[in-house]
Amino acid sequence: MSVEVLDGATIVSFVEDEEAFNGLIHHRFSNLDTNHDGFLSYAEMLKEFQSLRFDHDANGAVDLEEFRKETKQMMLAMANGLGFLPVQMVLEEDSFLKKAVEREAMKMDA
Repeated sequence: MSVEVLDGATIVSFVEDEEAFNGLIHHRFSNLDTNHDGFLSYAEMLKEFQSLRFDHDANGAVDLEEFRKETKQMMLAMANGLGFLPVQMVLEEDSFLKKAVEREAMKMDA
């Protein structure tokens, strides 16, 4: 874990960068899809998403597009809630928000 400063603009910028966002989504989806069938069963998602409902077509599994769409909506809702004033947060190393902060830092270094 690390302590990072981020704001809504950092999250929005990350989500709107389709290459960066979709790359992370694909990576995370692949890690959760332990049987590699291209779908997330409830058993595969249970640990990370116990209280969330990603299965929009109610077929008993979450495909990559459902996962991407729901994650994007959650991140944009967080960005909206944060607004554009920076806040300091403790973030897990492999979290979506940590990746957004890292991407923003790389842009600033360039």
